Amino acid sequence: MRRLPPLRALEAFVRVVRLGSAKSAASDLGLSPSALSRRVQALEDFTGKKLFQRQHQAMKLTDDGQAFYDAVSPKLEELAEAVESQVDTGQVLRLHLGVPSLFGGQRLFPRLAELRKLHPRLHIDIDTSPNQEARVGDTLDAAIILKEQPDPALYSLRLDHNRVYAITSREVAEELGDKPDLAKLAKQTFLIHHDLPDSFTAWKKATGVGEFTPVAVDQYDSGQLLLEAAANGLGIAIMHDDHYRRSGDDRLARLYDFEVESPYSYWFVCRPRALDSRPVRLFHDWLIKAGL
Repeated sequence: MRRLPPLRALEAFVRVVRLGSAKSAASDLGLSPSALSRRVQALEDFTGKKLFQRQHQAMKLTDDGQAFYDAVSPKLEELAEAVESQVDTGQVLRLHLGVPSLFGGQRLFPRLAELRKLHPRLHIDIDTSPNQEARVGDTLDAAIILKEQPDPALYSLRLDHNRVYAITSREVAEELGDKPDLAKLAKQTFLIHHDLPDSFTAWKKATGVGEFTPVAVDQYDSGQLLLEAAANGLGIAIMHDDHYRRSGDDRLARLYDFEVESPYSYWFVCRPRALDSRPVRLFHDWLIKAGL
């Protein structure tokens, strides 16, 4: 059998990478900083490569370290799964996940059967209530949020880049025409999701119409209801291009043809330490592979 590196050294290495600091990793493993450093050094001696660039109290992955992590981390997950399968008590792996309802309906639910086939014991409690980012690490293990930038204290994974669309019914789009007319737009009601307040400003700037006061700006906390309101001619919804395409609703039309970068993206977030939780790690890794 080929010689393997010490498992404790591998564990220390992975914890430093996932938690983002040697101090956090040492605390999580119940080690002194010097003991953690010795384990990492033992792994570097074994591989013959410098895995971290040490700068004062910080440890930053070198290119060799990143390549080593990318190669080893999935294998460690496979090893953990193989061991669990031999000591399995049939216990369900439970993930408490916060999800915006529109993301859940359009992007997550159509793919969850794939995840279930890969990991039959993983079950997910879905929470669509507000203030999800603030509840990560408390009532939520992880969340998918729509923001400009997540809390820097959280681990975050950006899931997409978006453009802002003005979405309305086909009838309203035909009435307003192909080019912005300030007089006509001022007579419209605009529909804004409360998680996307700056999108309307970005859209107005890109269209060149400048500041104007519409008849009303109606606020929504549900993306699905926002699309439904637009489809029924209740106003012009300012939303993401992805929301429009995935809706598949032929009652809807895009108003004008402007490329408007959105300030907002969907992010997966959790506490850094939560990545060592098997349900969180399984879901996180599947998100990446699925390209959700």
